[in-house]
Amino acid sequence: MATFESSHELLFVVPGDPQQNTGGYRYVRELVAAFNQAGALNQPGISARIAGLPGQFPQPDTVALTAMNELLASAAEQSWVVLDGLAMSAMPEILEAHRSRLNLVALIHHPLADETDLSSQQQARFFAAEKRALAAVPHVVTTSRFTAERLRDFGVASDRIHIAEPGVERRASGAPEHFANGTADVAKTIRLLCVAQLSPRKAQHQLVEALSGLKELPWQCVLVGACDRDPHYAEQVRQQIQQAGLCSRISLTGEVGGDALAALYNNADVFVLPSLYEGYGMVIDEALSVGLPIISSNGGALLHTADRPGVAMYNAGDVAALRERLGSWITNPDVLAQARLRAESESLRVRTWADTAAAFTAALTDFQSHHPHTEFSADWLSLRQPADYKARSQNLNAMLRDWLQQKSGDQIRPQPPTLVDLGTGLGSNVGYLAKVFDKPQKWLLIDQDTGLLAAAAARLEPLGLSVEPRALQLLPQTFAGLFPADTHLVTASALIDLVSAQWLQALVKEVADKRAALLVVLSYAGRFELSPRHPDDDLLRVLVNQHQHGDKGLGAALGPSATAALAAELQSCGYEVHIAASDWQLGEGEGEGEKHAELARQLMQGWVNAAIQQDLDQSTRLKVWLDARERQLAAGALRITVCHEDLLALPSRAG
Repeated sequence: MATFESSHELLFVVPGDPQQNTGGYRYVRELVAAFNQAGALNQPGISARIAGLPGQFPQPDTVALTAMNELLASAAEQSWVVLDGLAMSAMPEILEAHRSRLNLVALIHHPLADETDLSSQQQARFFAAEKRALAAVPHVVTTSRFTAERLRDFGVASDRIHIAEPGVERRASGAPEHFANGTADVAKTIRLLCVAQLSPRKAQHQLVEALSGLKELPWQCVLVGACDRDPHYAEQVRQQIQQAGLCSRISLTGEVGGDALAALYNNADVFVLPSLYEGYGMVIDEALSVGLPIISSNGGALLHTADRPGVAMYNAGDVAALRERLGSWITNPDVLAQARLRAESESLRVRTWADTAAAFTAALTDFQSHHPHTEFSADWLSLRQPADYKARSQNLNAMLRDWLQQKSGDQIRPQPPTLVDLGTGLGSNVGYLAKVFDKPQKWLLIDQDTGLLAAAAARLEPLGLSVEPRALQLLPQTFAGLFPADTHLVTASALIDLVSAQWLQALVKEVADKRAALLVVLSYAGRFELSPRHPDDDLLRVLVNQHQHGDKGLGAALGPSATAALAAELQSCGYEVHIAASDWQLGEGEGEGEKHAELARQLMQGWVNAAIQQDLDQSTRLKVWLDARERQLAAGALRITVCHEDLLALPSRAG
């Protein structure tokens, strides 16, 4: 059975300090711990870590935007990054700049626009930003079915969404003494517990209002939760308690965690959650896990989360109904004792964090099987093929064809040449060379993408070639002994500018060991020109070339210096090296119509995205550049030259 695989850590991104003690932060911490614990136990696991972003959220300031951009820019090419909705949902432009090189996953607890204390203008602004942000992220995980269904309103297709509901840390439950053996002592005070940060959405003020009408009954209430996230609301609740004369009966503890929180759960008789809206409601599971009966609203996902044995629900916002539920259990201890028995039975069915990690892993596995880079790469490779074919050096083709013919002539019994293609993609390079060389030909096709390999084999079949596809990630350590002993030629197209110096050294060593020829074509040379000129062409070129040296998954990339570095390595091994220009010429008069125009459009968009990753401060300026260039392209008034280099290396006859 397939499972999720990645050569990089799975990165979770949250706003602010990851150690904050709200449900969303605890979800991420516990999930990451479960992933890493599985790996430590030598079980199938995922190496994961959390990064917290500085700045203001959820409406990001410049600090937050810069931090997100720099973090994503530092992530290796095609690594997997899980973005908490609170961090990502109001910065779609950053996600759009990085979506083509990273596997981005949105983790949505609930939409920002669904917060209850927003004005209609704020809700509309958050809705528009989050809809655009979710469109920029190919994969989505929600923490509840309710939120998954809600995201339909944001245009998120159901096949892009997986659900990984929260778990709990199993703790031993201990019923209070007056509930021993499933019976209740009517003389005892009922201890109520509410765990939620103080905010209007959590509606602690409604719980205080409900309890104000039950002063004659025996109860005590503890409100656990951070008071500093919305200090104005927290102060309102304090004043409400004081004005109701309940200071001796309702206590505010602030944020509590660990053993202290566990003790509060175990000492309570009833858990109360008056929240107006929840994306899931993790505290429901936590209370049930210790067998604690619950009074909960049905706000948002609570309609489903709280619909379980041992839970009494009421309509969110209905203070009278909440008061009635509280009074019923406080005045009927036997009814409350039965509710506790049902909650204790339900505790056996509450998920653990290992269960959540398994669900999240299944989501990642499914996302990986529908790899967006595969689809994007297939489109891009098909789009660029005509420009590639037209650009290639005919002189190098002729030199290589003559060398192969001579090498075959040296054999007593000539055999079809053994040819190896690296990073095959859709097989464009092989399809081109198959018509340059004499037949028969025997090709080994190597690519890490099994989908592209299958497509390449199907496309090459009509050419009458002997083809062996091999799925393999090409790393420096995988080159030793990789090529067949009788390899004549190793080829690659549009590849070496993405790799590191160590990668090239390993390639050259294996090629030289086999005394094979090497043809590497269409490597970016660090130059592109647009006509007519624009004042920001040079700025764009500088930033793009800086980006080319980033880690593309194989170490710090050589970028435009790759051809020169490869030539030096080959010459040190005694190879005769030839380099020729293979420039793309796109634009008016090329006769390629819509396909060339689309190639130019995607190329310019890719340049701008790469440049913004390097310097977020230039985002507006670069988008103005792109808008101007796209208008020129649409009018047929733009020509683009992209400089590439082809390299042919032939072993010396003495070798």
